[in-house]
Amino acid sequence: MSAVLKPQDDLAAAMQAMGRRARAASRAMARASTAAKDAALAAIAAAIRRERARLAAENARDLEAGRAKGLDAAMLDRLALTDKAIDTMARGLEQMVALPDPVGEITDLKFRPTGIQVGRMRVPLGVIGIIYESRPNVTADAAGLCIKSGNAAILRGGSEAIHSNRAVAACVREGLAAAGLPADAVQVVETTDRAAVGHLITMTEFVDIIVPRGGKGLIERLMRESRIPMIKHLDGICHVYIDAHADVDMAIAVADNAKTQRYGTCNTMETLLVHAAIAPAVLPRLGAIYAAKGVELRGDAAARALVPAMREATEADWATEYLAPILAVRVVDSLDAALDHIERWGSKHTDAIVTSHHGNAMRFLREVDSASVMVNASTRFADGFEYGLGAEIGISNDKLHARGPVGLEGLTSVKWVVLGDGQGRS
Repeated sequence: MSAVLKPQDDLAAAMQAMGRRARAASRAMARASTAAKDAALAAIAAAIRRERARLAAENARDLEAGRAKGLDAAMLDRLALTDKAIDTMARGLEQMVALPDPVGEITDLKFRPTGIQVGRMRVPLGVIGIIYESRPNVTADAAGLCIKSGNAAILRGGSEAIHSNRAVAACVREGLAAAGLPADAVQVVETTDRAAVGHLITMTEFVDIIVPRGGKGLIERLMRESRIPMIKHLDGICHVYIDAHADVDMAIAVADNAKTQRYGTCNTMETLLVHAAIAPAVLPRLGAIYAAKGVELRGDAAARALVPAMREATEADWATEYLAPILAVRVVDSLDAALDHIERWGSKHTDAIVTSHHGNAMRFLREVDSASVMVNASTRFADGFEYGLGAEIGISNDKLHARGPVGLEGLTSVKWVVLGDGQGRS
């Protein structure tokens, strides 16, 4: 399950050995029954619930070390394994049990004039390398998703969550054993040596996909150095646009939740766009709410005229993922102006409109080129658990293979299958 790499070990050889074990385990996982995979998930969830106190204690060690190192509030928030977070990990695994197993499903099976049947079968990707920072819940989420989708996984968490990750990994190891699945189906790299990442992202003979979950610096590094395809997003510059036809109370509730429900997540609103016709009814009330919650506002001239306490926004504010209680605010004259702003400054992650105008809502859905586009709902819903995926391996704003929250289906591919009874091509 875990690979403890001692200083005297040759890191490259150790990572290669891990890759070989993962490749062998991936074959066993590809043929594992749904019942076995579900039994593992249920056992992991039960272990997480049973070991709640130990998980919290190990997480407290990481949080204490993080504060001593001066980690910022957003990083500490992502690192924390609260009681609610532990419950969410377990519920996510249990929700995966209830989901259909995508592996082996054959679709679009059609007879051809030659008598053969041609269709497509859903199959696992193989070996997935997951590199992540802070969030120890990723250890459970990623392991569960890879198990259910018939993949093997190599997990490399950040040093700041080492104790938390080890504690969660012990629960995963227990669940695999209980279900009779190979221990090497989920391996955790326990070294804090950053060179391990360099080896993992270049082991093309063993690893099929890399999934990075972390800060911009990590993902930029992997984009430069990885020789393996990635499922990833770089920024989460999410917008809420309050249309001229919005219900004022609804608009205030959505904009409040999208920013303040949690600050350090990639689906948190970073820029609020408000139509000029409704801004006088909306912005002063929102300004008071944000001020009470300690949110710093940075606005254009029209927004500052309505909320004088706002700082002046610079061009850089429209392009910033704050991951903090800071919000950029702009007043626009039309839906087209809002669409233009999102196209220019957005990161194709998640954007929302608040409106009662059906035509404007449909235009927004069609024309905003983001992985998740919402009408009258908070951007914070852009999440695998909220979408009913059980959990997510990450969010992709790419357009090939997987887009948006990536769950079970995103961790599989398809191959063509042909069924015949002796036909030959003439």
